[in-house]
Amino acid sequence: MLNLFGRKNPSEGEAVGPGPFGPYQLHELINSGGMADLWLATNPEGQTVAVRLLLSKLKTDTVARKRFIAGCEILKDVHNHEYIIHYVEHGKLHGEHFLVMEYVEGLNLKEAMADETMDLSDLIGNILIDSAEALEHVHDCGYIHLDFKPENILVSRNGNVRLLDFDLSQARPETPIKLQKNPGTPAYMAPEQLQREAIDHRVDIFAYGVMAYEVLTGQKPFQGQSPDEILRKQIHRGKDFIPPRDVNPHIPVGVEKSILKALEPDPNRRHGLVSVLLHELKTALYV
Repeated sequence: MLNLFGRKNPSEGEAVGPGPFGPYQLHELINSGGMADLWLATNPEGQTVAVRLLLSKLKTDTVARKRFIAGCEILKDVHNHEYIIHYVEHGKLHGEHFLVMEYVEGLNLKEAMADETMDLSDLIGNILIDSAEALEHVHDCGYIHLDFKPENILVSRNGNVRLLDFDLSQARPETPIKLQKNPGTPAYMAPEQLQREAIDHRVDIFAYGVMAYEVLTGQKPFQGQSPDEILRKQIHRGKDFIPPRDVNPHIPVGVEKSILKALEPDPNRRHGLVSVLLHELKTALYV
């Protein structure tokens, strides 16, 4: 099929590369992850966008395909917030499942922490507050993220934050439920999830605590080579657990207190809502 520029769109089954994709022009492969490829693209008006394409090898994987589509639908529901990546459209073109989003030039938070040319020292307060506001909005919209981690927080050079990647997200349950699957990244999973117990939105609050600890200290609070080892360190906190101010004494006392509460192994001892955590952080940071 010819597009408006007279060049051929990819046929179904044909590998996608730079060039036309429906009404979009794909220019450069930005990133290739475990679920999808991310392309720098332009829309028919010449505006820059990001196009996410489900990996070809996953087209016949029912679980992966459903997760990708569900993530698109959830983003469509929650994107109306300044700290969440903006949704444009999603669907299927030439046999390819795709998602079009706003393009924000920057690095994910994990990359930003490792990039010596990007000084986060003056941005950390904003990153902590803005990412918590994004998570609060997700919960208020009736979802849990289930993969909240630095890799899924985009940070621009001037400190603008966008929460992204809702492939693993699910409806927020009214009471804790057991998941049929156990999606997520073990280093950021709460103990109840690692133990395959019933979970609710408070697993995201625990994940936030891990992220906040990591961005403020440069290391994870519970390090291990396996989910079981991580779980042991979460539950049996002895001399191996280092309070964040012992690593970075510049952390305000109130911020450390909030992080430690978010990292409580018992979900009933964590913040009940992100809004409570957010209020504590703003008070501690004089926001």
